[in-house]
Amino acid sequence: MNLQRRDFLLVALLVGAAATSALTPALGQTAVPAAGRADGGTQSTAAIPDFSSMGIWAHPSLGFDSPPSGPGPVINKSRTPTGASNFNIPVGDYTNPILKPQAAEIVRKRGEISLSGLAFPDPDNQCLLEPVPYIFWNFEIQMLQQPDKITILYNHDHEFRQVRMNQPHPAKVTPSAHGDSVGRYEGDTLVIDTVGIKVGPYTMADRFGTPYTEALHVVERYRLIDYDAAVAAQARAQKEWPAVPAYPVDPDYKGNGLQLEFTVEDDGVFTMPWKGMITYRRALRKVWDERICAENIQQYYAGHQYYSDKNARIPTADTPDF
Repeated sequence: MNLQRRDFLLVALLVGAAATSALTPALGQTAVPAAGRADGGTQSTAAIPDFSSMGIWAHPSLGFDSPPSGPGPVINKSRTPTGASNFNIPVGDYTNPILKPQAAEIVRKRGEISLSGLAFPDPDNQCLLEPVPYIFWNFEIQMLQQPDKITILYNHDHEFRQVRMNQPHPAKVTPSAHGDSVGRYEGDTLVIDTVGIKVGPYTMADRFGTPYTEALHVVERYRLIDYDAAVAAQARAQKEWPAVPAYPVDPDYKGNGLQLEFTVEDDGVFTMPWKGMITYRRALRKVWDERICAENIQQYYAGHQYYSDKNARIPTADTPDF
């Protein structure tokens, strides 16, 4: 596999650099005019929200939360006895009206693979760089705010994205794993616009195998919300996606949470734009653990060929060579 690997030291260096130069709104960053400003004035730096000083943010649920109203993400048809999503068997609801027929058929077939006891290859289980919005499943993130860019760290395989601030997309975007991301502040909200997300054999928009094309366009909106709202939002999310105990929030922290609302558009596979949400609270973990996704994928499933696609398996001979 042609995988880009990153050393854990890079994350440590990024965190160290941010701690000395970029963690507070006192950076003097020039923000774009706030939405709705008719006079074209610049936004006060005092209004720039501080997403960095909280350290690591956690959302202990695996999937996307649905918005309060309007079109939302594909959800799991496979349920636990309690009625929650069974994240061990991802079977996407291919009847969701956001899906065009060809996309619905791909989701249906991948669900059948899950029901058969195999796994369809995805960016997570193949240790690949994860595209937007798929990458939003990560349980923990950290945001490092600097004057010219924002770096978002993810706990899976130490992936990170870099968002150029107050810059346009290039006239010709070269597709890449995370796409081309540009950001701006609109009042108390960080808005990130991403295009140019590369399509590959095992790339997908979510954990149900929903496909996308190079027309994919994702807009993220991050804002701080109060403690009660964050607790309530995570409780709602965990009715659909049960909490994973390995990624707890800090039970003693009663401050703000962080909420991501994202909008997804792709005329190649979706009939309409749709939204998803992720709500974070401060993580109990204060430092990053080293978590490296092994390139030798078969080690996790020794003794049988776990993946449905032979190209995702370690090559084996039908007969012994000697």
